[in-house]
Amino acid sequence: MAIDWDQFDIDVDQAAERSADTTDEILASKVSSLTSMTDAEVKELLPQPADVKALGKLLKIVQSAENRNTKVNQIVNNAEEFSGVVLALAKKLI
Repeated sequence: MAIDWDQFDIDVDQAAERSADTTDEILASKVSSLTSMTDAEVKELLPQPADVKALGKLLKIVQSAENRNTKVNQIVNNAEEFSGVVLALAKKLI
């Protein structure tokens, strides 16, 4: 199934405008639909809505049709934004 990244971005932005509790639920649901994680795991791993949004951006890069070098460059260019997500994902792997 192809992922509509434009719609994902729209949904995340709309969720970010709602109250914090509702935002957390909606964002966790969006991310869990793209991963093998549950909503609860997403909320535990990435408690900040900004990190959830950064994860969406990171996943969009990873899933793009671009070549590996282009993906690496895009990730490096956004390293500061992705740092919290990368740390959280690395901790989950250990």
